[in-house]
Amino acid sequence: MSQVTFKQNPVTLSGEGKATGDKAPSFKVLATDLSEVTLEEAEGKKLLISVVPSIDTGTCDKQTRRFNEEAAGVEGAEVWTISADLPFAQRRWCAAAGLEDAKVFSDHRELDFGDKFGVIIDELRLLSRSVFVINEAGEITYSEVVSEVSEHPDYDKAVEALKQA
Repeated sequence: MSQVTFKQNPVTLSGEGKATGDKAPSFKVLATDLSEVTLEEAEGKKLLISVVPSIDTGTCDKQTRRFNEEAAGVEGAEVWTISADLPFAQRRWCAAAGLEDAKVFSDHRELDFGDKFGVIIDELRLLSRSVFVINEAGEITYSEVVSEVSEHPDYDKAVEALKQA
């Protein structure tokens, strides 16, 4: 994996790391109501996982809104936003953003998703901005770990990958 920076300073990513062509590993995250959610709940669907460091920041807000808008028209697909924010903060953000139906999940408790996908920023205990597309067979068909955490992912490539998954 290439070097990742946060505000131009190098950071260390830990975890197993997954890339295009890998089988997506199961993981456990929390919904905004504190219920546990696993990858198996998206079985048989195309899935775009949008990973953000903190949903309350400008870039993360825009990323979450844009993927939810652009992927809404992709048949058989879901968008899951995952961050290490507390579920309470995520629920508040969704209500304020008018996205109560968005699937936003917290990896705060165990960092299980971050560990299995290799996107934990060790220095900050946050997840590194990234995007993973998983097809109906559970294979990762697209992956991007954004090299500068404060910058946007390639939205067009990710949405196109979701359409093709």
